[in-house]
Amino acid sequence: MLDAYGYDRVLAGGFMSVFALAGLMLSLRVGRGLRRHGVWPYLAAAFVLFLAGEALALAVPASGWLMLLARGLEGVGYTVCAIAGPLLANMNASRAHLPLVVGLTATWIPVGQVSANLVSLPVVGRGLWWPLWGVGLVLTLALAVWALALRRSSALDSDTRRGGERSAVEASAGQRRALVVAAFVFALWSGQYHGYMTWLPQFLVEVHGFDAGNAVLAYTLPAAAVMVMCVVTGAMLRAGAPLAPLFVGSIAVQTAVWLLVPVSGGGVLGTLSLIAYGVTAGITPVCLFAMPSAVMGAGRADARAFGVVMTGRNFGVLVGPVLLAQAVTLAGNWRFVWPLFGALTLIAGLAAIDLGRRLKVLARAS
Repeated sequence: MLDAYGYDRVLAGGFMSVFALAGLMLSLRVGRGLRRHGVWPYLAAAFVLFLAGEALALAVPASGWLMLLARGLEGVGYTVCAIAGPLLANMNASRAHLPLVVGLTATWIPVGQVSANLVSLPVVGRGLWWPLWGVGLVLTLALAVWALALRRSSALDSDTRRGGERSAVEASAGQRRALVVAAFVFALWSGQYHGYMTWLPQFLVEVHGFDAGNAVLAYTLPAAAVMVMCVVTGAMLRAGAPLAPLFVGSIAVQTAVWLLVPVSGGGVLGTLSLIAYGVTAGITPVCLFAMPSAVMGAGRADARAFGVVMTGRNFGVLVGPVLLAQAVTLAGNWRFVWPLFGALTLIAGLAAIDLGRRLKVLARAS
């Protein structure tokens, strides 16, 4: 699409970041609304917004600003689903199965990335982009039909209202501070992750001379590793693996990958760095999605707690792709990206250590 329509690079970064802008503005409001009114009214609005955004993107792709508007409509729908999905999953999970459910929940990003890549591979070499939006339309309609079937069985609204009753106890000051720290870590981590994953194919084309098809194929490696490791991490947490060491260790490896970019290159070392990044980037989000339950207690993490944590995530997704694009634009190349994103990931790791300490204090107080 960059080649076909000549979008400004920073504006193109906004096609991802506008999703996060919607989430940043609406996550807390959506969290309160889901708790008060149930899931169905919000899901119905989300499906309408998805379909409107997808149709607008297909109709006027040559206009960068109208494409940004289309992505914004989709972003509002995404904000609803990003909170409603984890909330429903957590509220319906037993205490024993909660870690595995959290791991499955965290796969939604890499599943989307890998699915989009599988659709892209046959067509991207021919300069086609619209099949991805066509598939998106079909999947949106299928999900809407499924949600309607669940509504008729009263599964949607009753679960969230029952969850609201279970979590009626207000968060303590220590719990609120821990949730804010978790949101801060999520902001830094998701900023570097989504900046990295948004621009990785373009980097491989510009710096390492990949063609479009091979760039998409290489991009699939870390996304697939993330998907697998989300499920593995959920299973590890269910088996009793400690949350904090997994959390801190995964961010430490990603920091090292960033700082070693100048020497890893695009050959064997570069491939190994992609795999290392993907493996550890599959651990981090599972730990972050587990934080509301870890902080509040199993069965007590309501939509408000998820809203706080998701606000941090959305801030990172808003800033990361645009920040990377701006760094490349200002430097005229990619040399500023590694130290900048390495520093952000390092700060996230230090905050994760602090969050682990807070979890210990909360566990002793409970």
